[in-house]
Formats: sequence, C-alpha cells, structure tokens
Amino acid sequence: MNIAKTSLPRVVIIGGGFAGLATINGLKDQEVQVVLIDKHNYHTFQPLLYQVATGGLEPDSIAYPLRKVIKDIPNFYFRLAEVSNIDTNKRKIHTNIGKLKYDYLIIATGSKTNYFGNTNIEKFSMAMKNVPQSLNLRSLILENFEDALLTSNLEERNALMNFVIVGGGPTGVELAGALAEMKKGILPKDYPDLDIRQMQINIVQGGRLLKAMSEKASEKAEDFLIKLGVNIYKSVHVTNYDGYNVETDTDLAFKSCTVIWAAGVSGELINGLEGECVIERAARIKVDEFNKVIGYKNIFAIGDIACMDTKEFPKGHPMMAQPAIQQGKHLAKNLIAQLENKDIRPFKYNDKGSMATIGRNKAVVDLPKWKFQGVFAWFVWMFVHLFSLIGFRNRAVVFFNWVYNYIRFDRETRLIIRPFKNKNKQSF
Repeated sequence: MNIAKTSLPRVVIIGGGFAGLATINGLKDQEVQVVLIDKHNYHTFQPLLYQVATGGLEPDSIAYPLRKVIKDIPNFYFRLAEVSNIDTNKRKIHTNIGKLKYDYLIIATGSKTNYFGNTNIEKFSMAMKNVPQSLNLRSLILENFEDALLTSNLEERNALMNFVIVGGGPTGVELAGALAEMKKGILPKDYPDLDIRQMQINIVQGGRLLKAMSEKASEKAEDFLIKLGVNIYKSVHVTNYDGYNVETDTDLAFKSCTVIWAAGVSGELINGLEGECVIERAARIKVDEFNKVIGYKNIFAIGDIACMDTKEFPKGHPMMAQPAIQQGKHLAKNLIAQLENKDIRPFKYNDKGSMATIGRNKAVVDLPKWKFQGVFAWFVWMFVHLFSLIGFRNRAVVFFNWVYNYIRFDRETRLIIRPFKNKNKQSF
C-alpha cells in the first residue's frame, strides 16, 4: 500500500464513519502512525440521507472528503480500499489493493441494511444507507411519476404513486414526512396533468412508531404524520415483495412500485475473527468495557459494529451516531494511555437524547430531562444536525437550502441525474 515504514505503533482504522473519525480526532498529534481505510473516499452524514432521496439536498452537502480530514495531520494515511479478511495471527489485513500489518486494529465498519433473510425483499425493495442508494431512490421516485403520466392503466398508475415504507424508526418517519410535503406543495406543480391526490404514503411498522423514544414522542409523531395524510399500519410485518405486490402477516396488502426498507440494520462484518466474539443474529462483534474484541488484545471494535453488553444495554448500545462518536473518542484516550503505560478506563455511554423531524415545523425531541414536540423541537433538530455536519461549506450549503426551501416551499434538487430502474422487476 506504499505506507511509510516507521518505528511508531501503527493503528489501522477500518471505516470513516462517525466512530472512525472520532478516533482519528483523538489521535491527532500523538506518537502513532494512523492508517484509515474505507471503500469510499468520503464521510457521509447519514441522518440527512432522506433529504437527498427526496430532493431537498445534493449529496455533496452531506458528504465530506476523508483526505481533507487528515490532510494536515502528520503520520496519517488514507487508502481507498475494501477489507476482505483479517489475519489475526500475522496481524495483517487483506484488502483489494494489498496487505497491511498493524499493531492495533480498530474495526469501525458501521452497519448495513438487515433484510432478515428475505431474499425477495432484498432483491426488489429500496434501501437508504448510503449516498448511491439515496440517489437511486430519488431517481426512482421521480421516474415513477414520469411513468405514471404515460400509462392509461389505472392500476399501474396507482402502484407507481403508492409508496410503502417498511419501518417506523427515525428513518421511516422522516422519509414519510418528506414525501408527504412533496405531495402537498411540490408535486402538484410539477405534474399538473396528474392527479397527485391519488398518491399514497404508507408506513408499515411491527410496533409503535419511534419505539426507541418516549411514548409521548411516538404518539405526537403519529399525530403529525396522520395530519400530513400518511397511512400508518402498526403491528404489521411485511413478509414478501415481488416488485409490485406487498404481502404482510395480516390481510393487509399493497400494490406498489416503490417499497423502501427501513426496518432494521446489522453490522458490516469482516471475515477473520474467530471464537465466540461474533453475534450471528445482529452481525455485531462482542467487545468488553474497553471496546476490546473478546479474545483479542490488540483488536478493537466501535460504533454500530460493536456490541458491549452492559446492565443498561444488555443487547449493546443503540446503533446511532452518538454511541459511535463517544466510543471513538474514548478509545483514542485509552490507546494513548496504554502506550504511555497508564491505566485505561471503561466506556460509559452518556445518553444525550434522541430526536426526529416529521416535516415543516414538526419534530419530536427526547432529552434526558426534557421532552418536547412541535416548532421548538423542529428548531432544536435543525440546530443539532446543522452543527453536526463536518465542514463550514457543508453547514452553509445545508442552511441556505433549508432557508430557501422553507420560504419557497420547494426542493430544487429533484433531478434524475443517474436514471435508475430495478432490472429485477417484471413488467406490470
């Protein structure tokens, strides 16, 4: 990989997400060589992917070049590569561009969409875990409306304008709210010769909405969505989808050309770890209280991929940004302490709360001491997400887009830049 040889300890970090970047920031100006490896050359601010999918933002406003993160840090390297295997005996990782030795390995690969073994749903539905998937979804949404204009088959037209979102977590709720706002104020202007009133937005959820948040937040989010015209089906599970027909474990069924799967995630595992450190069901790696992989002295896992069994979180910490960021910062401090022969400290998660937006002037926020909903919650949501973005330019662009979209009630980036059609789908 043409990484300079050094007498400094080499720390290899796999993954440039929230956890990986937090670790990098903690290791700046330390006597270590750090190599960051990722299959993309950018960091993605995933909480705003739904706005890319619905034309509110362009992807470059929520992505940040990884090389720019480390450009002024000595002894830091980035390689664009995909890791295929870890050789724990020789302390090497195998990638598509070669091998690399490590002294300390940090696995921060994050998560991927979990289809729970349903191959049909994986084949025909849309996911929204990265920038390419969001752009595909944006293109498909707009292409469906273009196709709806051309067909005289009423059943086909309704299916093209029928959206089924599987999963009522923050991703599903926020996406449904964004689609509802498009239906209300944008699509009727774009397609005056199409009856947009026939557009249906459905959320199918196994339990209550936003089950990780308070019941008050869940109830308020449901109330907001219903007022926006979203159909909500609770205690229902989607069991099959063939590209048009959506089947559930009840009598409920849909005909839809767009099923968006937001029902769960699992860890992005890498081959090579042995023993009982991998939890098969969730594809997460067991770690101790110091984020050290069970059974290994010099391999760590942080963020979504890590499962730390604690009294408060017996199934691991929530697979969200805050635990990942906190684990990354804490691990960097522990590595520095370990290299200086000092005591290391166990990780303790500081729950700062959670939030979700349901659209214009509508959001729910759960903080440790306060819970509130409505317009003020919406401003808090915007402030937190705006200042969590990396880079002044990204913050400025997102802020300008939000202000413009709010004043004009518009979404300027509804562009089919890269046409998308699911080739697996059959003709209607």
